[in-house]
Amino acid sequence: MKCSLRFCFLSTAFLLVFVMSLLFTYSHHSIAYLDPGGLGGIHRVKLVPGYAGMQRLSKAGPYPRGCACRRCPADEPGATDWFDGRYDGSVSPVWTKENMDLPPDVQRWWMMLQPQFKSQNTHEVLSKLFQIVPGEDPYRSRDPRRCRRCAVVGNSGNLRGSGYGPEIDGHDFVMRMNQAPTVGFEGDVGGRTTHHFMYPESAKNLPANVSFVLVPFKTLDLLWIASALSTGQIRFTYAPVKPFLRVDKEKVQIYNPAFFKYIHDRWTEHHGRYPSTGMLVLFFALHVCDEVNVFGFGADSRGNWHHYWENNRYAGEFRKTGVHDADFEAHIIDMLAKTSKIEVYRGN
Repeated sequence: MKCSLRFCFLSTAFLLVFVMSLLFTYSHHSIAYLDPGGLGGIHRVKLVPGYAGMQRLSKAGPYPRGCACRRCPADEPGATDWFDGRYDGSVSPVWTKENMDLPPDVQRWWMMLQPQFKSQNTHEVLSKLFQIVPGEDPYRSRDPRRCRRCAVVGNSGNLRGSGYGPEIDGHDFVMRMNQAPTVGFEGDVGGRTTHHFMYPESAKNLPANVSFVLVPFKTLDLLWIASALSTGQIRFTYAPVKPFLRVDKEKVQIYNPAFFKYIHDRWTEHHGRYPSTGMLVLFFALHVCDEVNVFGFGADSRGNWHHYWENNRYAGEFRKTGVHDADFEAHIIDMLAKTSKIEVYRGN
């Protein structure tokens, strides 16, 4: 009987050791995986040597660097020194409660774009503004399983007769700037807008489903948007402005001057006094989108610079003002296209 008990005990111990060994082996080979298991935004990933990020991988590797598109702006570091030496994903395009205080060099540069006679405390002005509008970064969370396709739609006359409307409207984000009328031009420029970038002097009312992105050149611009959404006191900056603006307050975003200067320093390299609106919107898209397609930039096929809603093909005198360097900006766009960071639709 004693022998039998000893045998049973040894058998049980051996069985336990065997089971524990199996469990250890399984966990050892499976420890590189995280399963959602009710953890919300955590995706099933495999950590691979030499890669600090978390990606969902398959045999075909469909999600390089957290993007499900056929191409992504931040893909393949090292593939092009020209792009890698300039791109900085840590600079937020949006001015928020978290990055209100600008670095001193950015503050000085920004304040000189359109100098004011009366100085204002930018931090105090923003603090009051962010009691009216959210002041949050809506682009912080990105789903690596999805492809956020963005159309950046300029105002070039090369859109006339292009038939790009349906292609433009098929994007997740459709970004437009300044006047950019769509009614009557839907076949060429599309009818959808998700983001409209404007200055106080070019601002117009927007539907409730469109984000108004203010591009501020001075503290007075911040005071204006706060006023236009409340009291209507400010009616003039350096030109007449709308005293009231009908937009969705929850969709108001403020373009970050630090991001503005980053484009001026890294990308347009101080060509012109500051980058054009088109450049500001293009690089905003490159930092918040997974795939960027560009429409309505540059001259038309005859070399004319004009807007698609203008009948005068020779109305593009803005190109010669010296404020922006149109030729250098065209070079930047060509380089982005050659390095497969964007696709440019040239139009007519």
